[in-house]
Amino acid sequence: MKSRRVVIGAGAGRAYYHCISRVVDRRIVFHAAEKEVFRSILRKLERFLGVKVVTYCLMGNHFHLLLEVPDKETMPRLDADQLLELLPLLYDEVAVEQVARELEAARNSGNLGWERRILDRYERRRFDLSMFLKELKQRVSIFYNRRNGRFGTLWEGRFKSVLLEGGEETLRAVAAYIDLNPVRAGLVERPEDYRWSGYGEACGAGKGAEKARVALSSITREGLENPGAETAGAVNSDLPDWPDWAEVLRRYRLLLYSEGREQKPDEVTGEGGRAGIATEECDRVAETAGKVSLPEVLRRKVRYFSDGAVIGSAAFVNGVFAQLKAEGRMGPKRQTGARRMLGADWGGLRVLRDLQKDVYG
Repeated sequence: MKSRRVVIGAGAGRAYYHCISRVVDRRIVFHAAEKEVFRSILRKLERFLGVKVVTYCLMGNHFHLLLEVPDKETMPRLDADQLLELLPLLYDEVAVEQVARELEAARNSGNLGWERRILDRYERRRFDLSMFLKELKQRVSIFYNRRNGRFGTLWEGRFKSVLLEGGEETLRAVAAYIDLNPVRAGLVERPEDYRWSGYGEACGAGKGAEKARVALSSITREGLENPGAETAGAVNSDLPDWPDWAEVLRRYRLLLYSEGREQKPDEVTGEGGRAGIATEECDRVAETAGKVSLPEVLRRKVRYFSDGAVIGSAAFVNGVFAQLKAEGRMGPKRQTGARRMLGADWGGLRVLRDLQKDVYG
C-alpha cells in the first residue's frame, strides 16, 4: 500500500490525527524567537478554525501535531458576533472593519441570504484538517520569509498525517511520542524542560499552560468520555467525571519517563545508544518494565506513527479499511485491513499499512 493520507469526512464523528511537516532541505530554521511566533500562529488558528491541538512539538526543522478535528456537521454555525470576535486573531483592524461594515449592510437590507454568504466565506474553512495545516504552513512561511528577506517555499512538500483511533491507549502513545522528540534529539534532559511542546507548556507557568493542561487531560479515559467538558478551567473544576490535572500529570509523567529512558550503547561495539532521560531520573519517577514493551520502543523514531496511515485497535482499523474498500481506495488484492505492528509488544494496537522493514527510521 502506498503512503497516503486518510481523512474522515463530515458526519463520521470527531477524528484525531498525527501530523508532521518538514522544512525544505531539512535545514534548521526555527530558533527560540521563530518558535514563539510559530506557537502564537498555531494557537490563533486553533481558536479561529476550531481544530484542537492536543499536544505538539516545534523542532528546528519540523513540527509534530496531535490534532482533534470535530465533526463539522455537529458544530454550531458562526453568527455575526462570533465572527467579529474571531477575526482580530488573524486580520488587522482595516480588514475587520471592512467585514463589520459588510455585515451591517447585509443586516440592514433584510437579506438573510447575503449575511449567510458572508459568514460562509469563513465557515467553510473551519473544522477542516487540510485547511488548518495549509493556513498554518502559509502563515509561518510568510512570517519567516519577511523576517529573513527570502522568497519561495519553506516546506518540504505536503504534510504527512496518520488517522488515529480516538481511544486513550492510541492517543496517549502518540502524544508521548511527540512530547519526547526533544529528549530523543538530545536537546533537553527531561521532556518538561522543552518550552515548545504541549507537555513542556503544560508544566510551565505561562499563559498557555492551562490550555495545554486541558488538552492533555482530554485524551484520558475520563476526558474522552466527557468531550463537552473540555472548556478553559475544566482541569481544576468540580466536574465529577473530569480528571484532576495533578492525576493527569502523574499518569502522563509515568508514561513519559518509562518511554523516554536513555538507551546505553553496547559496551563492545559502541552501537545502539539513544539519547533519552537519564536512568537515575527515570528510576526516581517509576519502576521500569522487564520486557520489550510499547514504552521502551517509543523512545525511538517509529515509522508507524508517520507512515502507518491508520493506527488503533483491530476493530477500528478494519472499520476504516472496509470504508476505503467500499470507496475503491484499496487495491483489489487487499482483502484484510488490520496488520500487527513489528519490533515490539504493541499491545492491542494495529496498523493499516505494513512496514516489513525499517520500522525505526
